[in-house]
Amino acid sequence: MPIDRQPEPGPPGPPRRTRVVLAEVARSDTGAERTRAELSQQTQVGEALLRGLIRAQLALALRLSLVVGIGLGGLPLLFAIAPEVGAAKLFGVNLPWLLLGLAAFPFLVAVGWAYVHLAERNEQDFIDVVQRPER
Repeated sequence: MPIDRQPEPGPPGPPRRTRVVLAEVARSDTGAERTRAELSQQTQVGEALLRGLIRAQLALALRLSLVVGIGLGGLPLLFAIAPEVGAAKLFGVNLPWLLLGLAAFPFLVAVGWAYVHLAERNEQDFIDVVQRPER
């Protein structure tokens, strides 16, 4: 039966050399660094990237404003079109008072939370584009 023998540790040899070539240093400049330079120097590419982020944030704000406008602005219209809904009572209180007086606040908080969450996602997508390595 053969016995596996480990080589006995001897004196350490000289440290291994690393060869540095100028081409490798130049190759280390990633696309992300170039993109950050474009942003900081405010070139046309950097401005286009920022315009894209601003456009995405504006579109998000307009979409959620539309949700709030329809959600809260549509209730008085509903009560005008269907007076029986406006005359309905829930727990002894008129339904319009409950919806516009109480339910509006949690609705606005939910829309605000959604806006913050989606705006942060837009910003993270922008950061991912800026820091993406070049392929």
